[in-house]
Amino acid sequence: MTLNNAEGPADIRRWVRICIAVASVLAVLTVLIVAGVGGPGLSSWALAAAAGVAAATCWWRARLFTGRARWGWTVLGAGVLSWGAGLCYTLVEFWPTGGDTVIPSLADAGYLGLLALAPIGLLVLPSAAQPLVNRARSVLDGMLVAVSLVLVSWVFVVDSRLDPADDGLGFYLTLLYPLGDIVIATMVGYMLPQRRALYRCSADLTFFGLGMVAFAASDIGYAYLRMIHDYQAGSMIDLGWLIGFGLITVGAARPKDAEPLKSEFSPRMRIGGVMLPYAAVGAALFASVLFHITTGHSSPFVAYTRSLLILLLIGRQVLTLLENRGLTRNLEARVEARTAELYAREQHFHALIRHSSDVITVIDADGRVTYQSESMQRVFGYPPEVFVGRHYTELLDAEVSMRLAEAMRQVAARPYATATREVVHTHQDGRKRPSEMIITNLVDDPHVGGFVLNTRDISERKELQDQLVHEAYHDPLTQLANRALFRDQTVAALRRTADLTVLHLDLDGFKRVNDSLGHLAGDQLLVQIADRIQTCVRSEDVVARFGADEFAVLIEAASFTEAERVARRILDDLEAPIEVGARQIHVRASIGLATAASAEDGDQLLRHADLAMHHAKTAGGGIFTSYRPQMQEGLVERLELENDLRAACENHDLRLHYQPTIDLDTNQVVGFEALVRWPHPTRGMINPLDFIPIAEATGLIVPLGRWVLHEACRQAVEWSKAADGRPLKMSVNVSVRQFDQVDFAETVAAVLAETGMPADRLCLEMTESVLMTDTEANLEQLVRLKALGLTLAIDDFGTGYSSLAYLRRFPVDTLKIDRSFVERLGGVLTGDTALTDTIVRLGKSLGMATVAEGIEEFGQLAALREMGCGFAQGYYFSRPVPAQEAGRLFLEGADTPVETAV
Repeated sequence: MTLNNAEGPADIRRWVRICIAVASVLAVLTVLIVAGVGGPGLSSWALAAAAGVAAATCWWRARLFTGRARWGWTVLGAGVLSWGAGLCYTLVEFWPTGGDTVIPSLADAGYLGLLALAPIGLLVLPSAAQPLVNRARSVLDGMLVAVSLVLVSWVFVVDSRLDPADDGLGFYLTLLYPLGDIVIATMVGYMLPQRRALYRCSADLTFFGLGMVAFAASDIGYAYLRMIHDYQAGSMIDLGWLIGFGLITVGAARPKDAEPLKSEFSPRMRIGGVMLPYAAVGAALFASVLFHITTGHSSPFVAYTRSLLILLLIGRQVLTLLENRGLTRNLEARVEARTAELYAREQHFHALIRHSSDVITVIDADGRVTYQSESMQRVFGYPPEVFVGRHYTELLDAEVSMRLAEAMRQVAARPYATATREVVHTHQDGRKRPSEMIITNLVDDPHVGGFVLNTRDISERKELQDQLVHEAYHDPLTQLANRALFRDQTVAALRRTADLTVLHLDLDGFKRVNDSLGHLAGDQLLVQIADRIQTCVRSEDVVARFGADEFAVLIEAASFTEAERVARRILDDLEAPIEVGARQIHVRASIGLATAASAEDGDQLLRHADLAMHHAKTAGGGIFTSYRPQMQEGLVERLELENDLRAACENHDLRLHYQPTIDLDTNQVVGFEALVRWPHPTRGMINPLDFIPIAEATGLIVPLGRWVLHEACRQAVEWSKAADGRPLKMSVNVSVRQFDQVDFAETVAAVLAETGMPADRLCLEMTESVLMTDTEANLEQLVRLKALGLTLAIDDFGTGYSSLAYLRRFPVDTLKIDRSFVERLGGVLTGDTALTDTIVRLGKSLGMATVAEGIEEFGQLAALREMGCGFAQGYYFSRPVPAQEAGRLFLEGADTPVETAV
């Protein structure tokens, strides 16, 4: 199997350039060798290089194919490289010492590698209609020709000039080389016709065969000159090998899909190729008889060679006999197969007509049924003989007859024209069967002589189409309408009436159900919620599920007040717990309402309802909210602020302010809390409460948080160095989105390494919500952070839902008391004072430090000192200030208490 890569003119031009380059190199080498320039080393090293290039080209050609073709060219390249390896061994072993080449040596193993691998590669190459017998015969033909030529050469040339002292293994090896070359060239000659039948081009093997002919010429000359002791390296004999490698390179580089060679194998040439082995054997036997007559004695070499020829000839005849027997069997088998094929086709046609799912009917030009297939009874229940000979109008319903007549008129003007109609036939049992009917005009066909109707029952296809349409427009879990169908229904309703309201509903906290009880429980919950919503609306209202935990209701022909009642009924109905398995789950929802009066089209109406739903969710959930135009304006402003925030993050326009942390025992500044600020170029300083939620929602909080962490650590290291190494605790707030990053601990470690910040001087502050969501994963994250050596703090402690169990379980070091507890301190004893004192005592009992936030009055500070609170922050000491002013507070705070400095 070969790859089907079309070669273009560029590939042909490249091959022509390669041919020119090879011819030019050969011409230059010929001139240099004839002139004696470079000595024997020039031609020898050139031969080694030529062998390497030819082998590489064969392997390059192998990659253009797959299967046997790839393996065949790979083996041919290995044979060529083996010859080059033998020559390299000769150059390394004998030439540096100036000695003559010894035969046999390891170099001969390399030369013989070509003679062994090339026939294997040729046999591996695919060729058309060439079984194993044919391939074996081509090998025998090559051996017959080669052995015959050796015998003739021995009789007329070798015997009279051979020195008896040289009649050894080395001499016979020199005779083996041209013998192998001739065998390979002959194999190629016999393979070319089969290669033409399989490929468009056989030039690759043609050049390879010509290269082996050139090898044979040089090997014959080499053997003769070695025999008369006149061989010298670097002589004209080397040109045959150089030309051979050049031809192999050119053949392997030729594009595999190039146009075939112009010459073809004529019948006379084919007959000559078949008779060539016999002619060669005849010439060899004649030479052996002549040798015996002229010398009067017999030579062992001649006798053994003649016996070998006879054995090879007998083997060839046996293979020819086997081939002829195989051809005879193949011919008989093909005749039988053709007969059986014709009979099988006839039976196949009858079986197809008899058992086809199509009902075939032939109606002549007068409208009478002349043929009805047997499948009519299986498909529609009627016996076929009922129809034959009757007019089609007597057999079909009036509407079907009318459509059939119209189709036959349509195709009557053009022979072999076709028309397709979908009709409804009536089964014998009275059921209606949707059918597809193809009408073909074969009136002028003498074998048919009428209109051919191919009718097939398409009931199952119609049912499948209806099912697919249903699945495309309905939610697979709840079987409610999906977003696409709801949108289409909304657009259609807008065309009918302006009294239209859309409710967009989203469940509050549904993710916790999936995370805690699993998705199966979540699916069961959604199905029950869908049932409850349907019980709260009218039958004509459309209820849809948009996906996840989002639902929608389309209320048509009802006032807005009625739509609000529906929203209230849904919220009230969801107040009751829902049983999922053995558990009771309480669910709330946020609903947004929008009327057709506020929208120009269906898409805008859906967007308005979605926007109102988000406002209801932002307000705390569990309520419904109607759309107002101001919501759109707020959305546009939020979008603009989001774009500005993204640009500010990219342009490094954000700044850090630092609020000092005071040790209440020493009144010294011992640390800072880093707070991000955004000086907007047109809006002024943006409140963090306005842009931090946007950063959270868009994911910008992750890169923003890393920048804050890096800048705060860098600044802390800088201040500590300026204060002669005085320790400084830097606190950085961590978002839940940051905490959810699996590589957050690695990010913190990288920032510490980049800035040189000691880990024990960094405090990461997080809210109590981190402890309440996905506790196992968060515990693992906290453990990894704690392993770095830094401090962990719970910010705004007391405002969330954390319990003592969580505080004991998680590796937290510091509790930061929320300002809502601090602002009412300093007066009479209140519940807040007692609660604050409890938090301080709790921290001490758990071995945690406590930091009070939001201190603005001296009375609050005094109360906290009396409770034993360790650290404090607030406007009483300092507002969050830029880095330069914060650095001054830290450096001056080394000697001056903050109470007197502020």
